[in-house]
Amino acid sequence: MGTVRQAAAIAGRAANDLLGFLVFTLLDLLDLLLCFSYKLADYAAEAQWKPCYCSFAGPGRSGAGGSGGVFVLSVLSSTKLQLEDISDTLFCRPSVVSDVARGALRKLNVLRSPPSAAVPVRVRPTRTRDGFTVNNSTVVRMPRGKVGGDKPSTAPFWSDCLCDSCCPRGSPDELYVHAECPKDGKVAEEDVLFIHGFISSSAFWTETVFRHLSTDARSRYRLLAVDLLGFGKSPKPADSLYTLREHVDTIDRSVLRRYGVKSFHLVAHSLGSLLALALAAKHPASVKSITILAPPYFPVPKGVQRTQYLLRRVAPRRVWPLITFGASVICWYEHISRTVCLVLCKHHRLWEKAFKLATRNRVRTYLMDGFFCHAHHASWHTMHNILCGSSGRVEECMDVVRERLSCDVVVFHGKGDELLPVECSYAVKARIPRARVEVVDGVDHITVVVGRQKAFAGELERIWRNAKAESTVVVD
Repeated sequence: MGTVRQAAAIAGRAANDLLGFLVFTLLDLLDLLLCFSYKLADYAAEAQWKPCYCSFAGPGRSGAGGSGGVFVLSVLSSTKLQLEDISDTLFCRPSVVSDVARGALRKLNVLRSPPSAAVPVRVRPTRTRDGFTVNNSTVVRMPRGKVGGDKPSTAPFWSDCLCDSCCPRGSPDELYVHAECPKDGKVAEEDVLFIHGFISSSAFWTETVFRHLSTDARSRYRLLAVDLLGFGKSPKPADSLYTLREHVDTIDRSVLRRYGVKSFHLVAHSLGSLLALALAAKHPASVKSITILAPPYFPVPKGVQRTQYLLRRVAPRRVWPLITFGASVICWYEHISRTVCLVLCKHHRLWEKAFKLATRNRVRTYLMDGFFCHAHHASWHTMHNILCGSSGRVEECMDVVRERLSCDVVVFHGKGDELLPVECSYAVKARIPRARVEVVDGVDHITVVVGRQKAFAGELERIWRNAKAESTVVVD
């Protein structure tokens, strides 16, 4: 019986791999066609070519190793350029079909970037004042008018939604924060900062955990749930690179400084876990406890190119399970993912009305709202620059948490998580030995919170009380 099951599993994996090869080959071709289509559409809508990473890839575009040759990087940020923050997976995603097609088109002089589209700047291998080394010659193409600017651009692309929720009119670097303070003018004893995951929003917390915290907890804690830069009701600047540094800095300015937070507990889900660890490393004396759920941390074997390895772990180009297929499409295909945003996010109000009509308004849609209210350039850069490009810095942050913080670190992970394996959480524990890993049976990447929010709220309150008790013992 065991042999039959093993043979069936091997056959299933082989069928999945074969189907994946066929499907992703077609998607490679589709993404290439969409590249040309969007160039024409962008020029028609905005009278200028919009830079994209695939069409700027030059003859030195490397393969899976990601080393050697000349890389071409489309930088959309008017802020100080930090090459160490930028993942090469943005412009180096190996694809046999697209490479062959682009090579043929270049020979025919079809695929050329207009001379007015970018300003090439060559960065030689050298050590900069920031202390990092550029190991490869890098051609940085910057859109004209965005080099050396003092203020970030908030002008959305024509394919983005223009509603007030998606394009807030306030400061371009001030995040939306949902704050709940104790009632009757009581001063909160402690602050708690909640950070959502990829393509989500603060509603992931406010519609679940916030509603199930006890009256005593609400009277003690000030609850702060933030929409990350580029997501939810926060600004979505078109010239941001959405790096780990930018996300952490905007949280610092919009939450910690704006609300006068001196010490705080951290609660974060999925991609937000990496931001929470980075924020804790930045403020080691201020963090009282760290609770993270389903952290996307994959240790990289020695001798392996880091970013390309992580790209294939986060998005392995498989058609099953569906959540893995979705992650693969979002991560590998710049123009297909832009089309998804054009169809769903730009017209999110229409989809929301249709869903409410179909369900007779009986189903709460906060998860859909979190997905719909994001911009493609935000999700695209966040995915690559944080999940694929910031692994080394995240490990440095975990080392700081291990060595300089003494607070509790608790990691929750759904046993049925098909997107990120439980090994990710145990890898965090291997880096931070005092971390406590809680594997929850019968839940996945989302239902580790959604559906068990009451139980999770109780677990959070116990973690916060324990942190307060330990600090009291230290003071005594």
